[in-house]
Amino acid sequence: MIDALLIGGKGVIGSGLRTYLPKLDSEYRVTSVDLTGVIDRAPEDAAPTEFIDLDASADDAGLRAVLEGRDLVVYLARKDDLSEMNAMTDRVFNAVMDVCPQAMMIGSSSVHATDAAYWPFVDEPYATIAKREFDKVDPWPDPLSAMLEPCPVSDYGLEKAYVEAWCKRFQFNGLNAVAARWGGINAANGKKDEVAYFTVWCHQEDSARFVDACYKASRAGTLRSGAHYYVISDNSYNIFDIETPRREIGYMPQHDAETMYG
Repeated sequence: MIDALLIGGKGVIGSGLRTYLPKLDSEYRVTSVDLTGVIDRAPEDAAPTEFIDLDASADDAGLRAVLEGRDLVVYLARKDDLSEMNAMTDRVFNAVMDVCPQAMMIGSSSVHATDAAYWPFVDEPYATIAKREFDKVDPWPDPLSAMLEPCPVSDYGLEKAYVEAWCKRFQFNGLNAVAARWGGINAANGKKDEVAYFTVWCHQEDSARFVDACYKASRAGTLRSGAHYYVISDNSYNIFDIETPRREIGYMPQHDAETMYG
């Protein structure tokens, strides 16, 4: 069995992982840790999950207890205040390092960690792409590299850059961690009325494929620990580099935003 712990597993990303990870590999046994009373975003056909009510930002002893023996830890929880969020990140990564250093760790980053490279779609060619005037974009820009270092412009981006720094700290300590620069994931796996959402869209199944690929690469000893990868579906008009995770970990997204926008 693959003993996976999702910290913040009732949210949109966590519910997708709970739904699709066991479909990709029946060996996954998923436990979800979340705050008491949090709404579960998973559909009715989600795989059976053990739920534990726990505040990872405050209950250090409880957090360390649920980390015992885990093979995979996915850190999804967040708080709105930047200082409180970073303090929770410290608590979670330190606990994983102490309790289950053998585990593969995935920290939640976001495309917003690199906002300055493209946001808010006012510079060319991104403004034209955001308007979906694709025939006017020639040549198509090179994808934003997975090697691009964080360049956040908001507190949200800063908290994600902090998670990425912790993943690099794991690398330097000989542990396995990757930062997932999640794209636009939503519970309905459909489109949203946001500027250029089609470029960042990611189906929940593809997010699970990413996590599974990271874990399998870690188990095979081929994972580039400390990496940060964009987790985007195979969108026709993508501006993000998904070839690097495809090449390095075997990430194989199956969906395209144009099936929702076409």
